Amino acid sequence: MSASTLRGKVAVVGIGMSPVGKVPGRSPLWLAADAAKKALADAGLDKRDVDGVLSCHAFASPFHRFSVAFSEYFGIQPTFSNTLQVSGATAATMFNIGAAAIHGGLAKVVLVVASDSLMTGLTPDLALRSLTESRDQQYEMPFGIPVANTFAMTAHRHMKEFGTTAEQLAEVAVVHRRHAARTPGAQQNMPITVDDVVNSGWVTTPYHKLDCSLISDGGAAFILTSAEHAKELGIAKPVYILGGGECYTHEHIFLMPSLTTTGAVESSRRAYEMAGYGPRDMHTAGVYDCFTGTVIMMLEDLGFCPKGEGGRFVADGQMTYGGQIPSNTHGGLLSFAHSGMPGSLFHFHEVIAQLRGQCGDRQVPGAELGLVHSLGAGFATNATTILGTENTL
Repeated sequence: MSASTLRGKVAVVGIGMSPVGKVPGRSPLWLAADAAKKALADAGLDKRDVDGVLSCHAFASPFHRFSVAFSEYFGIQPTFSNTLQVSGATAATMFNIGAAAIHGGLAKVVLVVASDSLMTGLTPDLALRSLTESRDQQYEMPFGIPVANTFAMTAHRHMKEFGTTAEQLAEVAVVHRRHAARTPGAQQNMPITVDDVVNSGWVTTPYHKLDCSLISDGGAAFILTSAEHAKELGIAKPVYILGGGECYTHEHIFLMPSLTTTGAVESSRRAYEMAGYGPRDMHTAGVYDCFTGTVIMMLEDLGFCPKGEGGRFVADGQMTYGGQIPSNTHGGLLSFAHSGMPGSLFHFHEVIAQLRGQCGDRQVPGAELGLVHSLGAGFATNATTILGTENTL
């Protein structure tokens, strides 16, 4: 795909989010519909304007074709629809595919929407089963390697190869909690310290409880359309999709090419090339943060700091306000909310709000370019999207 193919040709014209955290009595369909209504209102559109829907599976929902079930529930009949599944990377793939569908003429207005009820829609046992059953039942699960353990293995190796410390991992959680304290509606906003994290009890070494993301209810929705249609609609400040890239390196953790370098290197390279920008040009980022060590590795692989320097980069304040790349300014999956596969959509919501200048006390001054990186399945799936306020056509 040439660098100019999608750059600036598709705009995000509406964003919406349901309540997050503990939302009892509300199904994934309700949460998705609530977010979609808000996104449409934000764009000044009616649901009858939507002719494309992209979503992902919800663990607390019985519907395998969630995009179709949602459309029925919402009262629309789109002519383009898909329910995607590449684990945590699905959020960015929905934006990439939505942009391609609009540019290719498959749809005019695409609704990207997803939600889940991991906190109140599933018992703890069912939540754990939903994660473990997604792992290989022949080569991995018999040896006790569910998803959390695969990420723990990569963190162990990073600590061994580069000297990354438990305190540096903990600082990631502290920064996220500090960001969440500025964010209305965040699931966790009480300040924490490095000592709080390292004393919070083991989950799977080297991760303590506060090194791990939350379990939440919630959903988010976005309205995508062509840059030309955004102009026709009179959208005051559209945010354009400037670049996208993906990379899928393995299914089984024992076949991961490297435990400390991931497919984010390639997915971001492709996104930067399409956008015509590099990591030093980004003003803010949404970096998938299912575990603290994941953030450190992603900051390296996305090009924000050299390989092996991620721990020191965070400890030096480079991923918060006043640093090189303020990241996850809403609090991320570690403190804002994490409702499973839709979790990274909260990163998109925050980065787009930052680029619009709508973040109040947590606003990054002068933010015009942002990156969102989504990943999943023990770094098996990686997808990157670059967003900006300027139409670069």
